[in-house]
Amino acid sequence: MEKLSTIQTIAVIVPPFVFSVILHEVVHGWIAEKLGDPTARNAGRLTLNPIPHIDLVWTIIMPMLLYFTTGFVVGGAKPVPINPYNFKNPKRDMALSSMAGPGVNMLMAISFAFLLRVILPVMERVVPTAIWEPTALPVALMLGAGAVINVILAIFNMIPIPPLDGSRIVYWLLPDKQAAVYYRLEPFGIFILIALLSFRILGTIIWPIIVFILYVLLGQDILVFLANYFLKG
Repeated sequence: MEKLSTIQTIAVIVPPFVFSVILHEVVHGWIAEKLGDPTARNAGRLTLNPIPHIDLVWTIIMPMLLYFTTGFVVGGAKPVPINPYNFKNPKRDMALSSMAGPGVNMLMAISFAFLLRVILPVMERVVPTAIWEPTALPVALMLGAGAVINVILAIFNMIPIPPLDGSRIVYWLLPDKQAAVYYRLEPFGIFILIALLSFRILGTIIWPIIVFILYVLLGQDILVFLANYFLKG
C-alpha cells in the first residue's frame, strides 16, 4: 500500500481540518451570544466563511509544519472575540463558551466516524461502480482524517494551559484568589505549549488518550488502514 503524496495528503486533510477549526470558533461565539455577549457576531465571526477565521500561523503554518515534521496535526482558527463583561456570570459563562469548542469537535468526530463506518458501506451498495471506485478511497480517507483531527482538537484544547479552552474551565473552578494567580500564566502559555510540543512531552501525555478515543470510534481495522496511508516511516 503506497503512502499518499504531499499533494494528496493536503487535499485529504485540509478540508476537514479547516471546517473543524472554523466550527470550533463559531460555536464559541454562538454560545457566548446565547449567554449575553454579541461581540463575535458584531465582529462578523459567526459565519462558516473561512476568510474571517484564517490565521496565518495557527491555521496554515503550524499544522503543516507539525504534520511534515512529526506526523501530528494541531492548529486552530483565529480566536473569536469574547467580552466576558457582557456575561451575567463572567467566570462560569466564559468556561461554558470555552467548553463548547471541544464539545463540538467531539460531536464532529462521532459524525465523521458514523459516516465512515455506517453510511459509506451503504453507499457502496447503491452507488454505481463507475462512480464509486474512483471516489471511495479519497472519501474514506477524508472522513477518517476528519475523525482523527477532531479528536486531536478536542483533547488538545482541553489542556489546562492558558489560553487553551481547558484553562477557562480551571479558572472557573478555582477560588478567585487562586484564579487570579493562574490567569497570570496566560502571556507565557504559548511558549509553554511550544516547548512541550517541541520536546514531545505533550504528545506523550495526550496521545494515549487520543488513540483510545479513536479506537472506540473507529475500531482497530480502520485505524490501521488510516495509519498505512498517513503515517510516515
